[in-house]
Amino acid sequence: MAGRITKSDEQLKPDPRHGSKDLSRFINCVMRDGKKTAAQRCVYDAMDLIEERTKGSPPAIEVFETAIENVRPRVEVRSKRVGGANYQVPMQVSRKRQQSLAYRWIINAARGDKGKPMSKRLARELYDAFNREGKAMNTRDQTHRMAEANKAFSHFAW
Repeated sequence: MAGRITKSDEQLKPDPRHGSKDLSRFINCVMRDGKKTAAQRCVYDAMDLIEERTKGSPPAIEVFETAIENVRPRVEVRSKRVGGANYQVPMQVSRKRQQSLAYRWIINAARGDKGKPMSKRLARELYDAFNREGKAMNTRDQTHRMAEANKAFSHFAW
């Protein structure tokens, strides 16, 4: 049954406050040990902090969507074994993987900072990504740089 499509996209309900499926998926990624209410509170507090910082223009949901769009990688390197040697081959990234990588990088960057509440760290990371700065953007830039450096091996992408 490999490669079958799950119903997870159909079953996902939009988040109660903003009505966004992307934000709902992000909340699910922030969630740990099945504690969805804690994850929701964390993300909504972060959205409120962003709303305060931008004074409502643009709205927090727009900042979130732009931040995710900015962090999405276009290409990544994949290891390919050819003739006994491993090559880092640059490949295009599917839309779904782009989104999951962006979520992962933002959440890991926020979790990497210690000493502040998660909502403040998340708000700062999202705001930085909105302004094309921060750790998540650095991770994306490194990925793109690696793909650019290994462009010579792109003919191995099949």
